[in-house]
Amino acid sequence: MKQFLAATTACALALSAPAFAQSADAGVGRALILGTPRGAAQALQQAGLQVTFDSSLRSAQLRQGLSALYQKGGDGPLVIVLNGSFAHGGGETWFLGAEAADQATAPDLATVGTVGVNLDTVLAIAATHPGQALVLLGDTNASPDLGDGLKVGLGQLRAPQGVTVLWGPAAKVSAFVSGPLSRPGRSLAALAQDGQSLRAEGYVSAVAPFLREAPPQSTAQSGLQPTATSDAADDAAWQVASQADTVAALHAYLRAFPRGAHAEAAQSEIAKIQAEPDRAARQAEEALNLGTHQRREIQRNLSLIGHDPHGIDGVFGQGTRAAIKDWQLNAGGARATGYLTAPQITKLNDQAEARQTQLQAQAEQRKHSEDAKDRTYWDQTGAKGDRAGLQAYLGRYPDGLYADVAQSRLDKLDAAQTDNAARQDRAAWTTAKESDTVRAYRQYLRAFPQGAFADRAQARIHSLNGEAGGSQAEQAAQQAEQDLALTGFTRNLVEKRLAGLGFDPGAVDGQFTPQTRRAIRRFQRAAGLPPTGYLNQQTLVRLVAGVPN
Repeated sequence: MKQFLAATTACALALSAPAFAQSADAGVGRALILGTPRGAAQALQQAGLQVTFDSSLRSAQLRQGLSALYQKGGDGPLVIVLNGSFAHGGGETWFLGAEAADQATAPDLATVGTVGVNLDTVLAIAATHPGQALVLLGDTNASPDLGDGLKVGLGQLRAPQGVTVLWGPAAKVSAFVSGPLSRPGRSLAALAQDGQSLRAEGYVSAVAPFLREAPPQSTAQSGLQPTATSDAADDAAWQVASQADTVAALHAYLRAFPRGAHAEAAQSEIAKIQAEPDRAARQAEEALNLGTHQRREIQRNLSLIGHDPHGIDGVFGQGTRAAIKDWQLNAGGARATGYLTAPQITKLNDQAEARQTQLQAQAEQRKHSEDAKDRTYWDQTGAKGDRAGLQAYLGRYPDGLYADVAQSRLDKLDAAQTDNAARQDRAAWTTAKESDTVRAYRQYLRAFPQGAFADRAQARIHSLNGEAGGSQAEQAAQQAEQDLALTGFTRNLVEKRLAGLGFDPGAVDGQFTPQTRRAIRRFQRAAGLPPTGYLNQQTLVRLVAGVPN
């Protein structure tokens, strides 16, 4: 559907003079038309639009026309017409250039961008004229061979705010352009009704005409005397209406001065307001003058109650707006605008505090339960002091309450065992440890199958094999922590919070030592999170708020 719109615009822009070379004056409508008969382009030109027309359907010409359309800007109505072949896949749609049929290999999802134009690009350009942009997509129902990942035709249409999209058979689109669309004085709603054979999406205004009637004959030409309209009264009324910035105020100005100096500006402002349904909500939030700290707190609260803002950075982007809408839908009684009011911010904060209390209680309960199991298993294994018991304890609780004690006792046993080992045995073991590879430990076992360090070699082989299997997941966890770009202050805060919650991280110095990693894993287990030993956004939010989940 997006491609169809682009073609309509291209036709209107290129009708006369060298393609893509016309200049656009402020307030003058423009059109770009591709693949539509020249008669349709001429009809729009006669209606007062500056038209660019191209029938070659080459993707390079379409890109050139869209670029010229975007760079010229302007504030008049905009029409884009695309008549031709479309393909969609992966949630995107492309308007295919004529060269798509000339390729030796059929374009697939990876290469379609070289022979076509993405419809999202067309709609983004149209969105620069909110309330005054019309995109028409005409499908010829013919397409060259397509490769993997692509299907013939238009995909799902997503019209931006303030953009009207009409689509249907190519012949119907051409007839609509040369017929109803070329007749000025009709609103978008009236035009959409005239094009009954076409489907409509997006913004459809029933108020302002899309293409304006030609201005009436001047009083000098008609011989009529000018009316004694007060310029001062016109300007004063406009100042009041523009400051109020509401549809009602602008209509009041137009009723008083239907042909006033600011009538066109009033109509344009009405169209812009109607093209943004959540305008009042946006302005209300802007009036709160939320600072960066307040915005971060809102994002943190959203994350705590399960609405991911995709970052806690104080910037309300698409992720945060989507999280606010999701919360508004689930909170009940609030219209999902994506913008917050002061009472909603208070309600959100109250919900986050209640969730924090709940999660804290759950975390403490889990910790007490896990600590009790830890102590019981220690009594059954490691407390006996033999190597098998110590190794069994560390195998189940590598970050347990008695992990340091168990490791220390094993080290003493190893030291004693080393002192009693034969010189050759010890030398071979030292060599294997220096290499610290599965191959080196297997060579040691072949030489000393009953050696003093045979059990340790077997254990290390098992550990290295396990580490190789988990290396990919560990790398992903490391990358997630690097993406947080933690400052020294945040690292110190994490260590303080770990210590305050009973997970000993060692010295609070901002250095994440193996002991710190163990404390993070213990916290993550208590919080019901994957125990990676590395921080991600969810772990950091829970730690800073003191709320393991």
